[in-house]
Amino acid sequence: MKMNRRKFLKLLGFALASPLLKACNGIFGTPTTTPVITTIPHTTTPTSTDTGAPFTGTATGTAPSTGTPTPSATTTATPTGTDTATATPTATLQPSQTPSPATGAYFQLHPFIEAHPEAVFIKLTDVPFKSDQAAKLRTGFEFAQEIFSFGTPSGNPLAHSIAIKANVTYTEGMGLTPEGMGIVTDVHFTEGLIEGMKALGFSSGNMYLREGNWLKDGYCAVDLAYTGYEEMANRTGIHSTYFPGVRRITDMTLENLQPGTEVIWKDCPHGVVFQRIGYMAPYNQEQSWLLNIAKFKTHTMGMTLCAKNLQGMCATPYVHFCEDPQITLQRPASILKDFQPGFQDRVSQLHTNHAQAGYPRWDRPGTGFTSGFGMECWAQRTCDSLSVTQTGLNIIEGLYGRNGNAFMSGPGPDGLAQDFLTNMLIFGRDPFRVDIIGTWLAGHEPGNFGLFHIARERGLTTVVNPWEIPVYLWNRYSPQPLYLGDMKRTPLVTPYLRRDYNGQNEAEYHLVDEPLDYRSI
Repeated sequence: MKMNRRKFLKLLGFALASPLLKACNGIFGTPTTTPVITTIPHTTTPTSTDTGAPFTGTATGTAPSTGTPTPSATTTATPTGTDTATATPTATLQPSQTPSPATGAYFQLHPFIEAHPEAVFIKLTDVPFKSDQAAKLRTGFEFAQEIFSFGTPSGNPLAHSIAIKANVTYTEGMGLTPEGMGIVTDVHFTEGLIEGMKALGFSSGNMYLREGNWLKDGYCAVDLAYTGYEEMANRTGIHSTYFPGVRRITDMTLENLQPGTEVIWKDCPHGVVFQRIGYMAPYNQEQSWLLNIAKFKTHTMGMTLCAKNLQGMCATPYVHFCEDPQITLQRPASILKDFQPGFQDRVSQLHTNHAQAGYPRWDRPGTGFTSGFGMECWAQRTCDSLSVTQTGLNIIEGLYGRNGNAFMSGPGPDGLAQDFLTNMLIFGRDPFRVDIIGTWLAGHEPGNFGLFHIARERGLTTVVNPWEIPVYLWNRYSPQPLYLGDMKRTPLVTPYLRRDYNGQNEAEYHLVDEPLDYRSI
């Protein structure tokens, strides 16, 4: 591990002199260029690198009741293309102060984050291009050092497991290429975050990163080799693809997982679809703390941000939230016993109620996951799972964002998805609030997505309108209230509930940006 740590520091631009190695758990200095925000009118063509001056007035304030103060963005951002630049550091970073490792047996988030669970924070970053490994490692490392604090007995014991959930989904074998790397949470940002936590005093032996679809009968078992995550886990020393001993996840199925150490069973007392869900340990295990790191990208379900990312905590086949209920009903009795009796009828009634209540696009016909009914079923499964899940921190890794179907298909040349350099991290305690802001920053009107209305209806969040959420520009010393309208939006088009029925001819990939009066639903 010593050579791996040296390699890590070298990528960050450090010389291998012993004094710097001893200071590897310190806090890095200010980036060579300081990102700021530019006030860009909603109708201006966004680019992928704009920055500018932060708003310093009153926190978010009162916005129009419709939540749409200006016309929605309809232009196309400039994609990063097939950026193939190598990860060579362009500047030497120096530690800015004496290292400050953990001073107590407890950890918590930065006091300002802890004091504002209702808020969403945006940290602007300065990664020059999406393949710059050194910049992404540095960004993750610095971020870890900024958001954690130590020594408060009311915090979380350092001995507890840190359950890290990155978006490590199916990449069609393209996850290590410039064309496909935007499918997953950036592996180098995640590595930098883990190394920053280790430098503060977290033990890699208490860190875990899993994915329910890594099981032998999951659709990501073979594709794992194309994500870089197993190699990253080996470099950082965290637990990932092996359970205690020599039991490899990709060789296992649900039937031979050990309860309590390999699969965690949680009852859903208020579930609409689920009665019980199996999670990959240590997700939802007692004495664990959940660090949720989603990717800034679109999906057939709209945006696959923090709420949807947690779907991957579930063991196969419970992880298949998007499947048609008719497929679910074909599962063996040993699985069906964990579903609510007659759940499909309950979902059908809720779908009818919500369509009548005016949920946008809920009238799309069919029963599959691209229909209004299918979206209702997916949203209810998602809310069932989150109703029994407590997150520690929810992050959208938005160093670069992605449009399209969440995988390789999209509106770009040759029918491919496109990545855009967006240079931001969006984070907070409430996964739905973080997602609402992330959805807005992707050019959509969040109230047009039924998931957020259902989450509020079920008591999992209290807002849908992004203008009701306090937003702060992150600075570890003095987070500044931020007017959401001053933030640049990068339009990421999605195939979500396409309006291609009843005489409508919406493009396959589109913005879900129609104006909405939030008082009407």
